[in-house]
Amino acid sequence: MCGIVGYVGHRKAGPIVLEGLRRLEYRGYDSAGLAVLDGGRLALRRSVGKIENLARLLVEQPTRGQVGIGHTRWATHGAVTEANTHPHTDCHGEIVVIQNGIVENYRALKAELLEHGHVFRSQTDTEAIVHLVEEYRRESGDLVTAVQRALLRLQGASAVVVLSSLDPGKIIAARLGNAGGIVVGYGQDEMLIASDMPAILDHTQRVSFVEDREMAVIEAGGAQFMTLAGQPLTKQIHVIPWDPVSVAKEGFKHFMLKEICEQARSVTDVIRGRLDLDKGRVELDGLRSFSGESCRDIRRFHSVACGTAWHAALLSKFLIEGLAQVPVDVDYGSEFRYRRPLLDPEHDVLLAISQSGETVDTLAAMEEARGRGLRCLGITNVIGSQLARLADGTIYLNAGPEIGVASTKAFTSMIVACYMLGVYLGQERGTLDQPSRERLLQDLVELPGLVGRILAEGRDYEELAQLYFKRRDFLYLGRGINYPNALEGALKLKELSYIHAEGYPAGEMKHGPIALIDENMPVVAIAVRDSVREKMLSNIEQVRVRGGIVIAVATEGDEEVAEKANHTLFVPAASPWLMPVLTVIPLQFLAYHIAVRLGCDVDQPRNLAKSVTVE
Repeated sequence: MCGIVGYVGHRKAGPIVLEGLRRLEYRGYDSAGLAVLDGGRLALRRSVGKIENLARLLVEQPTRGQVGIGHTRWATHGAVTEANTHPHTDCHGEIVVIQNGIVENYRALKAELLEHGHVFRSQTDTEAIVHLVEEYRRESGDLVTAVQRALLRLQGASAVVVLSSLDPGKIIAARLGNAGGIVVGYGQDEMLIASDMPAILDHTQRVSFVEDREMAVIEAGGAQFMTLAGQPLTKQIHVIPWDPVSVAKEGFKHFMLKEICEQARSVTDVIRGRLDLDKGRVELDGLRSFSGESCRDIRRFHSVACGTAWHAALLSKFLIEGLAQVPVDVDYGSEFRYRRPLLDPEHDVLLAISQSGETVDTLAAMEEARGRGLRCLGITNVIGSQLARLADGTIYLNAGPEIGVASTKAFTSMIVACYMLGVYLGQERGTLDQPSRERLLQDLVELPGLVGRILAEGRDYEELAQLYFKRRDFLYLGRGINYPNALEGALKLKELSYIHAEGYPAGEMKHGPIALIDENMPVVAIAVRDSVREKMLSNIEQVRVRGGIVIAVATEGDEEVAEKANHTLFVPAASPWLMPVLTVIPLQFLAYHIAVRLGCDVDQPRNLAKSVTVE
């Protein structure tokens, strides 16, 4: 969750950038920095910790220039140190770069740049970008061309901002994929940029948006927009109202739709600061008490949660058992303490999952486990929540506020957190060697880009909603690691549209639910390319011969599934361990659009609360 701010105009840039960063502090807690063109040179100010530390540094070492950029960081690659704090500079201190996102191929780029004589001063992936820009600026003599060429080398989703003393009076901002936004603000003889609108709304209400594979060249008098290939673009200027709710929705009709569309960013944010790709290690600072010998002593996890988080708990079973070879029992929080489970205080650990960290049944399960001598590990989105205070170790989701009652981005972040936990346990217990971990982590680094593709590509959700919003029953089917998503898809439809829906493991269809199937029963089948795909194809055929309607979620290019289904929603190919992150997104969109078509209140469905704090 990184924040970006930039200013070029007639006022001092430092205070404006600093105040913008304060507005975005929720997007980064680790460190903050800014760079200002001051007397023809780049003045760099960086500090670890909260933004107040940077503010004190600017009092001691003020800047005077009128062009500057700033960044508040949630670490991606590298520890929380001043050297790893943005902005990052080239070898001569003439170019600085700030970034929100992940450079998937940074190791290959770094190796290439080291061969060309570049010296790296940080552990971050971002530094590869500034050295690429330096390399191409030396060749072309033009900063814009250099930035274009550098960005075309990057793999993964990123928002990137560049400032250089070689091209004073100009800020370049660009975007790849959906990991972070770029807003350009139009003032009076001044221009601003930010990753989020609240950072600049004190100065202007007139904004344009930089989209995927686009670039803006910003000067005090205005902005030029172009594609990364150099094709000029004309941008509409939007007038943003000052209403805080409208600003928070950022142009989306509902918070839920906004949160679905934030998932490339939220998946990135849960990864940040937790991967060492060079060593193939997961670094989970919140789990220091679950490392080494204490981790090897674990013989069983008891994973507890409620609602959508319980589906993440089911996925934790697949991920922890598959990656770390540790058995996992899964319970509803509301059932765990009443069935008096068999617990071994020396070797068992309770894993509690809750977006809010305040779900009363999950907390009661933790109290039961603690009272019987178990250590507790928590996964939550809310820092300082009761769950975090009860847990012996915590993985924070870093997904940012989730306003919609029906969870979307928090769920996919939970899946990623469980995946990282599985790799971490395998690493600490010695069940995953370094080459295996390197492959698993590279798959994870590529995940935000795949999520971004689903979000960016047009789908038939509204058309499907128009066709089926009057149906009163749906069946969702999945097998293996995608079975929990069948449950989650059905829950989303129930929560939002009040349509009855059931999720089933597909192999159980013939043991009862098949009796329900007729021409009025839409069946949503998750049939991606994995070890059980042929079984899913058989289930689809069984539905079709009984007149049922099949909406399939399939891997891109799988025409066999498309031929058998009535409708197909494609997702990119990915590691089977991470495929649930991708397959659930079409189910979220489908439920959302059916509910909208029915006129339901999707952000606040009837009878539901965001956090269930009473039994």
